[in-house]
Amino acid sequence: MTGIEPETRLEQGRRRPPSLRQWLSPEVPGGRLLGWLGPLIVTLFAGVLRFWNLGRPRAVIFDETYYAKDAYALLKFGYEHNTVKDADKLLLQHPPNLDIWANGGSFIAHPPAGKWMIAVGEWLFGMTPFGWRFSAALFGTLSVLILARVARRMTRSNLLGTAAGLLLAVDGMHLVTSRTAILDIFVMFWILAAFACLVIDRDVSRATLARKIAERGDDDGLGPFVMHWWLIPAGLCLGTATATKWTGLYYIAAFGVLTLVWSMGSRRAAGVRSPYAGVFAFEAIPAFLSVVVLSAITYVAWWSGWIFNAGGWGRGRVASGPVNAFFQAMPRLWDYHQQMWHFHTTLTVKHDYQSWPWNWLVLKRPVAFYYTQPSGCGASTCSREVLDIGTPAIWWVSIVTLLVLAAWWLVYRDWRAGATLLGFLAGWVPWFYYGLNHRTMFLFYATPMLPFMVLSIVLTIGLIIGPATAPPGRRVFGAAVAGAYVLTVLANFYYLYPVLAGQILPYSSWHARMWFMSWI
Repeated sequence: MTGIEPETRLEQGRRRPPSLRQWLSPEVPGGRLLGWLGPLIVTLFAGVLRFWNLGRPRAVIFDETYYAKDAYALLKFGYEHNTVKDADKLLLQHPPNLDIWANGGSFIAHPPAGKWMIAVGEWLFGMTPFGWRFSAALFGTLSVLILARVARRMTRSNLLGTAAGLLLAVDGMHLVTSRTAILDIFVMFWILAAFACLVIDRDVSRATLARKIAERGDDDGLGPFVMHWWLIPAGLCLGTATATKWTGLYYIAAFGVLTLVWSMGSRRAAGVRSPYAGVFAFEAIPAFLSVVVLSAITYVAWWSGWIFNAGGWGRGRVASGPVNAFFQAMPRLWDYHQQMWHFHTTLTVKHDYQSWPWNWLVLKRPVAFYYTQPSGCGASTCSREVLDIGTPAIWWVSIVTLLVLAAWWLVYRDWRAGATLLGFLAGWVPWFYYGLNHRTMFLFYATPMLPFMVLSIVLTIGLIIGPATAPPGRRVFGAAVAGAYVLTVLANFYYLYPVLAGQILPYSSWHARMWFMSWI
């Protein structure tokens, strides 16, 4: 864990309003042990929620009909393959009938990275509901750990870091997408992992800059060269996110700008005479190579199965030798992407569960991934549903806390508020363009925004509790408010859990959880 001392040195001699880091205790109580204990406990809790009865319902739910079979095709052929009409029924037989292939490669709407991740679970546990959902549950669980550690690093508070992980663990949409073989949880995971790398890089690079200036000074007015090693894994993560869904492209742009802004701020805070020139002289090109170029290379690498195997949609024959095959494939891959782009920009088919981005935060139209009316609940009519909906106590409150962070950033330019807002807006604002053009979209497209919504809540909780130097009464009151809020979230999640996990309920109990007609 990087301490606060390097950043304190950078800010010596500067007068500025207190940041959240200064408001909270300057030392993290308990050190490394508590810094890992709380996040690991909430991660274990998240894992139990996500893996418990993961194979239930034993069905192909919602878009699993595409991604579970595409993932299995990647294992068999290296590219997505056409399947027979009744493939879903064959897979649900005892044992599964794996003779599901028709002729030819299948056209796909999304790149293959997320499907390769789903394929790992199918390879380990077979072509069963548990197998094709395993990776989603694993990545969803690990994302709780990452967010808890990121929040701890940003706030220097074990309590707030653990709270962030807990809130993500009990969000309904995060749970459902972690228990379903669709792509959005993987996009969210890799974007969050990239953000974590950027936050670590900020700490490490500022410490390196402070050390070098202390040793050698600022002789040329540009400051010393600082290598941002953590941008390399960030680029790998962003490339993988984009190779899962093109949503990652917006985060490449947003995080690339964020990196440069942070670097400028570091040099300015360190007293470098020409901080902006120093950034463009020493850091801009390496950052571009790490974040943009490496992301592009990673993106193409995830297409290797299609590039080096004949039979994929639009691929044709494969030239002999890997180098020849690669260069032969590039024009065809470009044509493929033009077809994918055309699909996404002309997809205006109406769907019962479609929703628009300006409705997402209020959870106006959730998505029923699965619904049946079985027997066995003790009532004349029973319901069993997997409803993809966020926990209202998180989503509705985040509307307020995001506005709080916007005000905090406008007044104090606090980097935590700015970074959190940017991460949220990068996952939300681009969809307005497609919404205005009536592109079909769904609530779960907001999954990459969710960690930043939780961060906004946790940072606001930090403001409510107050600084370590605040009067004890103020801190006790703030802690009581925060504790009451977390208990409210837990109660809200507990109440909704049966319709998130596909439990069988009497119809009246199911209907009581449908708070609005638009949820039905």
